Amino acid sequence: MGCLQSKTVNVQSPDKEPSQDDSKTDLANGDQVDQDQVPAFKEFSLAELRAATNGFSSELIVSESGEKAPNVVYRGKLRSNRLAAIKRFSRQSWPDAQQFVAEAAGVGKVRHKRLVNLIGCCAEGDERLLVAEYMPNDTLSKHLFHWEKQPLPWEMRVRVAYYIAQALDHCNAENRKIYHDLNAYRILFDEEGDPRLSSFGLMKNSRDGKSYSTNLAYTPPEFLRTGRVIAESVVYSYGTVLLDLLSGKHIPPSHALDLIRGKNVLLLMDSSLEGQYANEDATALVELASKCLQYEARDRPEIKFILNAVEPLQKQKEAVSHVLMGLTKTPVVLPTMLSPLGKACARMDLTAVHDILLKTGYKDEEGAENELSFQEWTQQVQDMLNTKKFGDIAFRDKDFKNAVDYYSKLVSMMSVPSGTVFVRRALSYMMNGQPELALRDAMQAQVCLPEWPTAFYMQALALSKLGMETDAQDMLNDGASFEAKKLNSWRN
Repeated sequence: MGCLQSKTVNVQSPDKEPSQDDSKTDLANGDQVDQDQVPAFKEFSLAELRAATNGFSSELIVSESGEKAPNVVYRGKLRSNRLAAIKRFSRQSWPDAQQFVAEAAGVGKVRHKRLVNLIGCCAEGDERLLVAEYMPNDTLSKHLFHWEKQPLPWEMRVRVAYYIAQALDHCNAENRKIYHDLNAYRILFDEEGDPRLSSFGLMKNSRDGKSYSTNLAYTPPEFLRTGRVIAESVVYSYGTVLLDLLSGKHIPPSHALDLIRGKNVLLLMDSSLEGQYANEDATALVELASKCLQYEARDRPEIKFILNAVEPLQKQKEAVSHVLMGLTKTPVVLPTMLSPLGKACARMDLTAVHDILLKTGYKDEEGAENELSFQEWTQQVQDMLNTKKFGDIAFRDKDFKNAVDYYSKLVSMMSVPSGTVFVRRALSYMMNGQPELALRDAMQAQVCLPEWPTAFYMQALALSKLGMETDAQDMLNDGASFEAKKLNSWRN
């Protein structure tokens, strides 16, 4: 298995050293955001993204937009086994590759739990592609206008309004005040059923392309007058999303404002919501929509005002989103027989995993503990043994940065790769907050020893850190099954 052909784009400020404990804060409510869940922003190769989408197969198209310059979004599977949304711009878009990469890297810095975070881009030849987290539970448009089992309940609609306001507030704090074409298609639902705002909207469709692809009836008045988007335009578009949430239909703002001025609020409300909300709450949201849709940009409220207006309307904060939406989640069922290592990986206890790997050493490689002894005692072998020793000392002392450096040097020196070295480097990557690299090493360990339970357990740990719980569960099951097979062979 070859290395990932991608280069990491440094999106940190030049004057700030990355820290193992560095975590971003949700500016709206002070919650910590676990960035282990989101891979580092990368510049992918075109070959990598072509492989991820089966040659940009039409069967993997998630959405298409634009007429003169169509942009297509594919569902892809990256080499790490992570699903991703891959947006392919038209060939006319972004003629300057460096400008495209710089813009994408800037968007890649704006990380937040309410955003569908950007994890990479590609600019090769005429191709311009963006790579973002994949959201498995469709768009707000689907749940509002094209639902099959149940209409979106009131409490979930209020949650969408609040979470998207949080996302926009964070973008403002990161000085990304322009969001292009905010609409019900730009809001997607993650594995937990939580609504998130697509990061694709933080980039224009092209260097100087249109900012709005929707019907002109829904675009901000100033855009129609000047062709320019300003921060207040985003508030207007947010108002159109509030109308969608209130009515369950895509109502032109002018018609909605006529209803509001005529005090015909009930005509505006989605009839399927009857009995789910207090009249004063509905009135408050209608009035907020009206403020957002003011013709003059200066008369519209700021995002902070919106956030404070919507927050008290939430009455079921503790209810989880996938339950409110009626989504079925696959229950996590751990295998009945797990070794101590398997259990530690299942509960993501990195300290316990480190202790177990230390005690196990290299003897778990089924006869490979003397893997270096048969080689000639040349200076090269002596250097290799010293590198291994320094790596093991760093690993023992929890100096995981140096452990990665020594084990990486060792891997390049060894003619016969060691599963244990890959597993130890995988845990070191995990301790350094790099679960994607840890997954790659755990997979390499499996290549070395195809039925080694440790390799499967370490993959499960990395997959859990990446938020891929279903795949992690499969790996735990595989590891337990090889553990049982090994145990039976000893008994026999």
